[in-house]
Amino acid sequence: MPVSAGFGQNRTRRQNVRPPHIVLSAGLARWRKHFPSFTATLVGLSYLALIVLGLGLGGCAGSVGDQNDPYEGTNREIFTFNLALDKYLARPVAEGYVEVVPDPVRTGIHNVLENFKKPVVLGNDLLQGEMSRAGETFTRLVTNSTLGLGGMIDVASLSGVPDHSEDFGQTLAVWGLGEGPYLMLPFLGPSNPRDLVGKGADYFMDPLTYAHYNYENLANDSRIGFGILDLRAGTLDETDQIERTSLDYYATMRSLYRQYRKAEINNGQNPDGDEDQDSELNP
Repeated sequence: MPVSAGFGQNRTRRQNVRPPHIVLSAGLARWRKHFPSFTATLVGLSYLALIVLGLGLGGCAGSVGDQNDPYEGTNREIFTFNLALDKYLARPVAEGYVEVVPDPVRTGIHNVLENFKKPVVLGNDLLQGEMSRAGETFTRLVTNSTLGLGGMIDVASLSGVPDHSEDFGQTLAVWGLGEGPYLMLPFLGPSNPRDLVGKGADYFMDPLTYAHYNYENLANDSRIGFGILDLRAGTLDETDQIERTSLDYYATMRSLYRQYRKAEINNGQNPDGDEDQDSELNP
């Protein structure tokens, strides 16, 4: 074989050998087509840890003390931190949002955010065996996503289709899992192990978790940011009134949170009016 031919073959083989970083990048690109982003995977693994913790606490810590708040000292310290964060950051931003953005625009943003939640609500309706409510959720999702211009206009409510919320924390309650001890979380506010587990499951149930498109990180961050902003802007007057009329703001918020979650689990009803323990469920 001529020397030039052998040299040409070696040269061809060298050209076909891709550097390791290119091979790795190509592999990651193929991986992203089928799985969530690396950040989403890390979040998911974190939630799996919460699931293990939550199931353990939920199973062994039913109702500790009159208010089911065995970590009250720590919870109060975190509550104080959250209040300072709200005073100097969340509240001023929310007030500026209400002042600058016209009400119809804010309503449209709120409607879109609520419409994004409907696939998760639908999944939990089905997991709870609530076929009638699942039908309502499906109708709202389709109607508002199409006739409502992507959810900006709540056509379903105008048509008489009732709205409701569901999450996997409620589903776990319907399945009989106890709430576990009351928790006050930094940045996130009141919760319990069962609801923490529910947030992790809802993350994996959300179809947008698995969607990949241009500027997806910006879109996801915007959704989270506007969600927080919309929630805080919608509760400015209510929290002011609660704080003014409460002898113990922390205890009042704890009681209201537990009553609210119980009513959600019971589909808007709180039959016994007792916030200390889970009520009898009537799915």
